[in-house]
Amino acid sequence: MRARRNRAAREFLSYDFLHARVADDLLDRVESVSRDFPVALVLGGGGAVGRALKDRPQAAAKIGTLIEADLSPAMAALSSGPAVCLDEEALPIAPESVDLVLSCLSLHWTNDLVGALIQINHALRPDGFFAGAMLGGATLTELRQCLLAAESELKGGAHARVSPFADAFDLAGLMGRAGFALPVSDVDRVTARYGNAFVLMRDLRKMGETSALTERPRMPATRPLFVRAAQIYAERFAEGDGRIPARFEILHMAGWAPHESQPKPLRPGSAKVRLADALGVKEASAGEKAGG
Repeated sequence: MRARRNRAAREFLSYDFLHARVADDLLDRVESVSRDFPVALVLGGGGAVGRALKDRPQAAAKIGTLIEADLSPAMAALSSGPAVCLDEEALPIAPESVDLVLSCLSLHWTNDLVGALIQINHALRPDGFFAGAMLGGATLTELRQCLLAAESELKGGAHARVSPFADAFDLAGLMGRAGFALPVSDVDRVTARYGNAFVLMRDLRKMGETSALTERPRMPATRPLFVRAAQIYAERFAEGDGRIPARFEILHMAGWAPHESQPKPLRPGSAKVRLADALGVKEASAGEKAGG
C-alpha cells in the first residue's frame, strides 16, 4: 500500500477529486461544531484537508495546529504544513493528546478497522471530536463485475482484482463499539463518468487506490483480460453518449471521545409521560386487537 501511494504521489494533485470532495465535507462537520480545536490530526488525504482549509476561513479559525499524516512519506510530503508518516493500525500518538482527528479516505485500507478507531479514540482528549470518511461496499461495483466476467470467460475462473470495501452497515454502531460517544453516520454516493474502463483504471492508479490484497494473483493480469473487461463494461453500462459510469460510495462517520459533560441516555423505565398521551391515542394492551 505504501509503495502504491508513493508512486501515486507524483501526480496525485491532478487526480484527487474524491479526496477534495471528502475534505470539504469533513470541514463542513468541523464548522458545525461550536468549539475550537487547538491541535488537529488528519489521517490520509495527501494534503487535501490542508489545501481545502485555505479556502475555508471559518473552519481555519477553529483549528490551531494542523498536522497531516499518511502511510506514504511521499503523500505526507504533499502537505503544506506539518506532516508525519504513520500507520493508522499502529498509531504513534500519545493518549489524550489531540483535540480533533479527521480521516480522509484512508481507513478502508486498514485490516482492523475497529482497532484503528479505538486507537483514534484513545488519541483524543476527553470530549475531542472525530470525523472520518472511507470508501464503502458499492464502490466500483461495475468494474468488479466486469473484471470477474472477463476472467471467467477467458480462463474459466476468476480472482479478486478489486480490493474489498466495507458494506454500508451501521457505522454508528461500529463507532459505539470503538468507544465513541454520540456516534452518527451517513453515506455520500458519487458517480464519475469516463470515456472507457482504461481511463478509469488509470485514475485509480494515480489516486493510489489500486488493489493491495496480499492474496492477489502473483501472475500479472494480461492485456486481453483488461481489453475484454473494458468491452463488457461498455456493453453493460455505457450511457447514451458512450461514456461509462463508475460509482463511489463514501461512508461518513463522526463521534466524540467520552466526557462526563456529554448527554447520557435515560434509564429504561424512567419516562414520566406515557407514549400514548404524547401521541394523543388510546393505549391498547398487548392482547387487545387493533380497533377493538
